[in-house]
Amino acid sequence: MASGELISSFALTEPEAGSDAASLRTTAVRDGDHYVLDGTKRFITNAPQAGLLTVMARTDPASKGAGGVSAFIVDTRSPGISYGRIDRKMGQQGVHTCDVIFDGCRVPAANLIGLKEGQGFKTAMKVLDKGRIHIAAVCVGVAQRILDDALRYAMERRQFGRPIAEFELVQAMLADSRTELYAAQCMVVDAARRRDEGRNVSTEASCCKLFASEMCGRVADRAVQILGGAGYVADHGIERFYRDVRVFRLYEGTTQIQQIIIARNMIRDAS
Repeated sequence: MASGELISSFALTEPEAGSDAASLRTTAVRDGDHYVLDGTKRFITNAPQAGLLTVMARTDPASKGAGGVSAFIVDTRSPGISYGRIDRKMGQQGVHTCDVIFDGCRVPAANLIGLKEGQGFKTAMKVLDKGRIHIAAVCVGVAQRILDDALRYAMERRQFGRPIAEFELVQAMLADSRTELYAAQCMVVDAARRRDEGRNVSTEASCCKLFASEMCGRVADRAVQILGGAGYVADHGIERFYRDVRVFRLYEGTTQIQQIIIARNMIRDAS
């Protein structure tokens, strides 16, 4: 995986389940030295190219919450795995997503992560804390690129005999974008440092993901406004960024899920 010879996918989301562990319907039934997986996963990134899947499945039907979910490493060459059509998305065309269907897929019991049932969703949440900081960092990088392009255009584009960057209302959009970008960058660095120190960063990771993804969307929107008609057509690339960054507010937990996590953690810590 580190060398790029093998691509993996994280298979958590389902047609009726994403952030809600209680709705997870994919099952894993023990059969001797194997588990038999049945169910459908949705919007799985890199699935068409993946050689390995991390699959969340319910091993305890009696437990409807997160405690009944386990995590498995699944070789995509295993019989019983099929794929839906590649999704047609608003943006991020360079990354393929699709449904992954398990129909009697046999997975060795040794592939149960942690070798203990019921740890799957907890494992997923550990990954998501890091993933949310990572997505926030991506948002910072993309927003910086968008702002650089918008600033360059504003300094070159002339109206009324001077560059539009000299107009105060354009400057306000540039300044607001730079301010929010700096704030998001500081949040990411602080949260990453705390995680490196081994501290619980559930709240900080959600704060980063929430703010940085919303920030990136605002920066992209202002960039389209600064470029005007040129920002709406495909020639300058800004319209592509505008479409691509919209998903940042959705995956790894929507903005609303981050708000819930932050508030619940605050209440718990204050109790």
